[in-house]
Order: sequence, then structure tokens, then C-alpha cells
Amino acid sequence: MKGVKIGRIYRKRLFQFAVVVFLILNVLSYVGAYALTHYSTPSHRVLGLPRPTSSKLPTDIGLRYVTQRIPIRKTEWLETWFISAQNSVPRGTVLLFPGNGGSKAKQLLAPTQVFHNLGYDTLLVDFQGVGGSSGNRTTIGAWEAKDVALAVSYAQRSNFKRPLVLYGVSMGSAAILKAVAQEKVKPDAVILELPFARLLDAVRSRLRAVRVPTFPMAELMVFWGSIQHRFNGFAHNPVQYASFVQSPTLILHGKLDKWTTLAEIDQIFQNLRGSKQLVIFPNVGHGLLVTADKKLWRQSVDNFLERVK
Repeated sequence: MKGVKIGRIYRKRLFQFAVVVFLILNVLSYVGAYALTHYSTPSHRVLGLPRPTSSKLPTDIGLRYVTQRIPIRKTEWLETWFISAQNSVPRGTVLLFPGNGGSKAKQLLAPTQVFHNLGYDTLLVDFQGVGGSSGNRTTIGAWEAKDVALAVSYAQRSNFKRPLVLYGVSMGSAAILKAVAQEKVKPDAVILELPFARLLDAVRSRLRAVRVPTFPMAELMVFWGSIQHRFNGFAHNPVQYASFVQSPTLILHGKLDKWTTLAEIDQIFQNLRGSKQLVIFPNVGHGLLVTADKKLWRQSVDNFLERVK
């Protein structure tokens, strides 16, 4: 009887310990998901990352621009910069979208300068939550797909010169793919730089980088992020979205990217349904590729756009 009693006490304490661990993991995951998907400013201090700002302007690199706002609702908008092409008659228009934690000033000016020199009008877009746009959150491309759709609709209403080319960096690429798959966006061409394959895998890779066990933390963070932002993070899957893309598509990727493997990039590439090209930058990781190898970047983009009408 004494052994049975000790066994019951042991099981009870083990159960209590498991409950405490489960609660702690959920609290940590909830806070972690919130902190990684919200931005704070000096005037609006909340738990989150510093809000990406527009500390640099196109005029700093010799480009004239016009700031334009795309209204969403009364107090919500997307801020954009429109830059006319170097040529008097542009070859088309490129809409540019930044990656997670980036803004039009931080990530889009360098590629814009190349597109400008190639003869394209450009529209640089801040997703909601960053730069000059309203809001304070990011959903790693999920809700940002609607921002892509808004920007494309705005470009079409404004009669911007076609072809309309969508260019995205990392999260921007995921937002473009989802916009095509679920928002019925139909661009004339797509350029995806450093896309990720699935949100869950992206979270896992970042946890591994800081030596945090991926299971169950990755699953819990995606779960709580989904609850906080009202979308299904487990279904946020650029590999699947790619199967809806029929426009000519160029993928640019760094071979040393520690967040997304070449095998995952190949999954996206194989699912694309239109004409497609894949260019791997051999000595580059997850960084803005145009700044790492401008010659290869320009040549790859120019060759691709030559075939887009």
C-alpha cells in the first residue's frame, strides 16, 4: 500500500510539473510571438521591435520622388514613393515591397536605383506597420498580401505604364505570392528575392539560430501569432501559393542563406506554372543581393525583363 501511495504522489507531482512547464512554454510563446510581430516607437512604447523608419530618402541617391498615400480606411494608409524612370518613355513599372523589419528606405532604394537606370518607373511601398504607413504590426506576409493587392489596384487605376512587375524581398516575396494566390492579383511579371518556403519552417530556422529547441516552441509561436493576428499561420505556405503564379517569374537566392535551403527554394520554383528562371548567388547569404553582387543582380534582372512585354 505504501508503494502504491508513493506512486500516486509521484504521478501527481509529475502531472503538476508537466502542467507548469506547459503553461510556461505557452506564456513564453505568446509573448515571443507578440514581440516579433509588433513595432514600437518612442511615442508609442509597446512590447515589440523598433519600428522601421524612412531615415533615408531617394534624393540621397540622386532620385526625384513623389510621396503618395494609398487610403485603406479613414485612419489607415500605405505610404509610397513614386520615382519616374530615367527614360522619357518608361519600359514599365516596378512595384517594390520590403522584407520583415524593413521599409522602403531601408531595403528598396538600392534595387530601385537599378530599375531606374534600366528605364522603369518605380513605386516603393511601405507595408502597414513600417515606414510612413499606418499601423504597428507585421504578419510575415499574411495580411501584407492585401497591401500588395491595394498597391496593384492603385497602379492600375493610375494607369501606370505596363508591364507591371512585382518585386519583393523575403517577406515581401511571400506577400506577393499570397496576393496572387488568394487576392487574385495578376501581375505581368514577378521577381522574388530570398523567399521563404513556409512560415513554420521560417520560425524553426530562426529558433535554431539562437539555439532554442524548435519543438514545441515553433508550433506554439505560430499558434499564438495566428490567434493574435487572426490568420492561420500553419497554412501560410509560399510553396503552395507558387502553384497559382502563371506570370513570368524570376527567383533570386543566396546559396549561403541560413533561413531557407536550396531544396525549399526549388520547391517554390518547381510549383511556378509560368515561364521561370532561378539565379543563385554563390557567395551570399540572407542579405540584399543587389548590394552583395550588383553586376550579377542587374544582369539577371535585365535579362529577365527583356522577355517581359
